[in-house]
Amino acid sequence: MDLLQKLDETNSLTKEEIVRLLKNMTAEKKEKLFDLALKTRTRYYGNRVFMRGLIEISNYCRRNCLYCGIRGMNANAERYRLSESEILECCQDGYNLGYRTFVLQSGEDMWYTKEILVGLVTRIKQLFPDAAVTLSIGERDIATYDALYKAGADRFLLRHETASRELYEKLHPGMSYDDRMGILRKLKQIGYQVGAGFMVGLPGQKEEHLAEDLLFLKEFQPEMIGIGPFIPHSETPLKEEKGGTVEDTLVLVAFSRLLVPEALIPATTALGTLSPTGREQALMAGANVVMPNLTPTLFREKYDLYENKICTGDEPAHCRSCIERRINSTGSIVDLGRGDNVRFIPEKISPDKMIGCN
Repeated sequence: MDLLQKLDETNSLTKEEIVRLLKNMTAEKKEKLFDLALKTRTRYYGNRVFMRGLIEISNYCRRNCLYCGIRGMNANAERYRLSESEILECCQDGYNLGYRTFVLQSGEDMWYTKEILVGLVTRIKQLFPDAAVTLSIGERDIATYDALYKAGADRFLLRHETASRELYEKLHPGMSYDDRMGILRKLKQIGYQVGAGFMVGLPGQKEEHLAEDLLFLKEFQPEMIGIGPFIPHSETPLKEEKGGTVEDTLVLVAFSRLLVPEALIPATTALGTLSPTGREQALMAGANVVMPNLTPTLFREKYDLYENKICTGDEPAHCRSCIERRINSTGSIVDLGRGDNVRFIPEKISPDKMIGCN
């Protein structure tokens, strides 16, 4: 059986089969792969693309990941931190624009204690009870994750970055591969909709490593999968390295859609940074989420995980209308609802209020 046909029919391949496909990905095979991924997305979610309001609450970080522009050792980073009132104002702006999911993202900024974060999540859910709250704030202790879930947080994004222990330890000094994987599993046990994911084009990354990433996603079955290209930053140890490509990233997005059909997969801003049509191409390769920025424009350029990020000067209303036009250009329609994973019916909300679960 043709390997792409097998992937489509079984949602599964061996590591050796994945490596073989990745190493022999002709233009014809890519076209077929993207077509199969889009059909799979349509089967589970129709032609809807979910829009989330992204709020980058802080660029302080205690970590020193070799690829990241906001790493703690970057003395040239201009740091900022949003107050609770500023965050709530962003949420209000987003709510007025129709968003019903807010994604709060930051470096690992320990100024936001468990108490501060619980208070923030509680307030957001009080003000916007029909909206979902997604957190992407890095590694914390389990008691904090548990308290945040009880306060109303619905989802947690924590990319595994790479399923290769060797690569992980090389790229993340002072961090533990086992801790990362253990936290992801604990987040699922707590009840979050969990997002994992990785970068494409990392220094030293081979097809075998990417196959390990895909097999981890297949085994872990995250509700969300974030995949983006590695983009070198001039203030990091990897500044001279070659970056990842849109083309390679799209292949991994499509693979992920076929291996984890129910996943919510963003068309990332990083793809749009590398190509004017990067996000549209991702949607046509099986992605079904976009995250327009609600962060105050004064701070957006400072949240520079990578350089030359697009849309840093656009007002929220402009971002929303611009991305909506891009989504429509791919033949999809915008869904501003909560946009929960189709297999996930959290106890916190009644099924009749779920979006995408009928």
